[in-house]
Amino acid sequence: MNTRQQKLEAFDRLLTIMDELREQCPWDKKQTMKTLRHLTIEETYELGDAILDDDLEEVKKELGDVLLHIVFYSKIGSETNDFDIADVCNEICEKLINRHPHIYGDVEVSSEEDVKRNWENIKLKEGKGKKSVLEGVPNSLPALVKASRIQEKVAGVGFDWEKPEQVWEKVQEELAELQEEVRINDQDKMESEFGDVMFSMVNYARFLNISPENALERTNKKFIGRFQYLEAKAKELGKDMKDMTLSEMDVFWDEAKLVEK
Repeated sequence: MNTRQQKLEAFDRLLTIMDELREQCPWDKKQTMKTLRHLTIEETYELGDAILDDDLEEVKKELGDVLLHIVFYSKIGSETNDFDIADVCNEICEKLINRHPHIYGDVEVSSEEDVKRNWENIKLKEGKGKKSVLEGVPNSLPALVKASRIQEKVAGVGFDWEKPEQVWEKVQEELAELQEEVRINDQDKMESEFGDVMFSMVNYARFLNISPENALERTNKKFIGRFQYLEAKAKELGKDMKDMTLSEMDVFWDEAKLVEK
């Protein structure tokens, strides 16, 4: 692996290239934080895909793309004299030191949960004018991720179940309420209760140390792989899937499951 000096030289090289691109490239010169925003989100999702695929070579490439965006935003910030990359680095360093008093102070912890609880309490104190721990959850987060963050944050200040069994009982309770609304056929209440079921399942996943986002994406990828196998087999037989029976499709679906193993 590279030495600390080589790492610093590589980062300096990136900063130099960013300066040159900002000065000389027509596209780079035009960019603003707002024009970069959607590209940053896209790069973050691509990094997430690479991580889930366990493709470390791709993870390396996507990390570079994300790092480029961080350097790009910092360069734009320096042009308006608001902040530069050193300010960004120092800000996160101070934050990490402040939020780890068990490493850089005299606070004692006995578990990961103690660390999380301290983290959320310190964040709340840091917030300028924030009155709720939930103000730190971005409004634009996807609903599934937002549910996870909400639950993590309230758990960090002690608002939580004690055992997974209690959460599972809550899931069953919410399922029963959903089934009742389905029986009554009240569309608005069905949607509300369905949301409650999902929120409870996300909470249960947290107690099982499962990322609901990762779990669902794994299932998405699994389904896509099986369905594309089915499509390929239908094409080999010269059949249109619309003309196939469910039983015929199930044969290839089961084959796809065996191929996975």
